[in-house]
Amino acid sequence: MTELFTQTAFNGHSMVDPLQRVLVCSPRTAGWHQPERFALWRDLGFHHAPDFAQAQAQHEALRRELMNVGAEVLDLPGADGLSLDAVYAHDASLPTDFGLIVMRPGKRNRIVEGRCQGGFCQHSGIPTLAEIVDPGATEAGDIVWLDAKTLLIGRSYRTNAAGMAQIRDALAPKGVEVLSVPLPHGFGPSTCLHLMSLMSMLDAGTILVDLPLLAVETVELLQSHDFDFVEIDPSERDTLACNVLALGAKRLLALEENRKTNQRLRRAGFDVRSFPGSELCINGGGGPTCLTRPLLRL
Repeated sequence: MTELFTQTAFNGHSMVDPLQRVLVCSPRTAGWHQPERFALWRDLGFHHAPDFAQAQAQHEALRRELMNVGAEVLDLPGADGLSLDAVYAHDASLPTDFGLIVMRPGKRNRIVEGRCQGGFCQHSGIPTLAEIVDPGATEAGDIVWLDAKTLLIGRSYRTNAAGMAQIRDALAPKGVEVLSVPLPHGFGPSTCLHLMSLMSMLDAGTILVDLPLLAVETVELLQSHDFDFVEIDPSERDTLACNVLALGAKRLLALEENRKTNQRLRRAGFDVRSFPGSELCINGGGGPTCLTRPLLRL
């Protein structure tokens, strides 16, 4: 693979540059309409039995917003072993400028997603840089690029020390500094409190934060990198207000349910687009960033 192809087919060291190519997994692909998968919604932590038709319509609204900013939207093919959680495509892989790091999710029913995304990306011309293996556990919802050479990883119930060490081993030879910070217990191992539940990169100097839930260590680290904070409205914490996808050029994609936080973002100078996420996002605990696996930003 030539360096030119590598630079234009994929990359991964920015979360805020203009989005060019993104991988998604629809509720249909994840089997929300299949009785045997649907029946497990309680075990997976959904708040109520999902409505497939409404979730699929909301996912199509997400797709339209992504396409409206010029992004190429790729669909993950269906596969045996996928669960309802597969719609949250962000978690199962971590693209880098050197290839894909295939995650081994800490939520065991999601491990197959890493293999599916790794195979799809390999077939699409994106090489595998590394694959997290047992006893490592990692989910990309715990991983944030602060800049092209600094990767921040949250230690959570889904991402363990062994997994972080494997990521560090893969990226340190490439000149990437991998930093780790603790995450709070929250509501315990059965819930999904990722680092990206508490912070979303908006542009190169601004982060949306749920400040009361961030560890002091994390706040001080971000301040030492001179980031400005926009705080969510605390009344919208449970509707995933802190989960916002940067589209590039001051454009953001958020859930329409979080009107107060979205207004704060607009006052801060951002162009906020939105889509409904009551069934697709809030029910299963995954917002716009969770639904998308960016593969190329330029």
